[in-house]
Amino acid sequence: MPSLIIVGALWGDEAKGKLVDVLSEEADYNVRYSGGNNAGHTVQADGESFKFHLIPSGILHPNITAVLSAGMVICPKALLDELETTLAKRPRIGRLLISGSAHVVFPYHRQLDALEEAERGENKIGTTSRGIGPAYQDKVARSGIRMWDFIHEERLRERLKSSLAAKNVRLKEPIGFDALFEEYRGYADRLREFVGEAEWEVAEAVRSGKRVLMEGAQGALLDLDIGTYPYVTSSHPTAAGACLGTGLTPRAVDNVLGVCVAYTTRVGSGPFPTELCGDLAERIRSVGNEFGVSTGRPRRIGWLDLTALKFSCRMNGFTSLAVTRLDVLSGLSQIAVGVGYEIEGRRSDQFPTDLWKLEHAEPVLEYLPGWDADLTKLSSRSSLPKQAEALLSKIEAFTETPISIVSIGPDREQTMIERKDLLWRD
Repeated sequence: MPSLIIVGALWGDEAKGKLVDVLSEEADYNVRYSGGNNAGHTVQADGESFKFHLIPSGILHPNITAVLSAGMVICPKALLDELETTLAKRPRIGRLLISGSAHVVFPYHRQLDALEEAERGENKIGTTSRGIGPAYQDKVARSGIRMWDFIHEERLRERLKSSLAAKNVRLKEPIGFDALFEEYRGYADRLREFVGEAEWEVAEAVRSGKRVLMEGAQGALLDLDIGTYPYVTSSHPTAAGACLGTGLTPRAVDNVLGVCVAYTTRVGSGPFPTELCGDLAERIRSVGNEFGVSTGRPRRIGWLDLTALKFSCRMNGFTSLAVTRLDVLSGLSQIAVGVGYEIEGRRSDQFPTDLWKLEHAEPVLEYLPGWDADLTKLSSRSSLPKQAEALLSKIEAFTETPISIVSIGPDREQTMIERKDLLWRD
């Protein structure tokens, strides 16, 4: 049962999309198991740049079936726009399959998202205002509209009328039913051919020995349960979320790849102990092009927090790590990593799940020598400068997790796959 889960190890934005694209060349299925269009991946392939928010980036390979699973919430308009943009650049892509159990995001979800964020005042979460949280709220309240209802006109009419009436009570600008129904009935007509029994098909693919690659959105520390609550997303981007969102059992999982940047980034509010400010943060942000794919917001920058990474390794059961954007650190005279915290005058080597403690944590940093070489044209880990190798070795030793992939640039070719045996188990 060769299966692989790819997880953002910290707060997301770790270049998972590129790795999904690279590894999908040898896969049969690429399954997105959580989130909505509040996350984004940028993939550089054959001289073109592709931006994905809903569609698994493995779809660029014609051999792939790209699955939007039951764990997702899907904005139909955004999905169709993304599909059309992709096809305009790449007419031959993989097959798209949408789970009929996935939930639908409507305009009232987006309005409610913005309204709820405004009502938080100074305690804003930093959402993308794409309606993801309110769509998941409807799902949990058992009042959401699933794809199965969406693609059947009369069921859509009945469910949408009821849902809209309840939402208009809260909206400052109520939405008219007739225009909304006509618009979304048109989207349903265009998406109907892609909707099916995704859970059965993915389970059978795993059972029959096909290679199934699963990816979440965001990162593990934004998980609704074990992340830095309340500064989290509305779903489960951890490895366990793959089973929740697809219906697969834990026994179906072979390997779990955690993806981290050689430094740390974060979008939105919330504690960030190793955060940098000033010229150094601006330099890393500029060289690394650290701006959100979905929102364009500048990402917060910090040194790699090894204590948080070790916590994530334990919570997700990473069988290996991928370290990305190592090339961005070239030119720095020294590099730091977080190896613990000072909390109320006491040293702690454990990542705290108590938000108050994390907010008051001062990082304990260890400094390593930097390097000045261009890494982007190197082909193997053994060819890296000794200082860069020292950083990778430090990551492995501290987290007790081997590194299987090192990424040294945005293109497919700028990927060092060092331990394929830690990725696919045939």
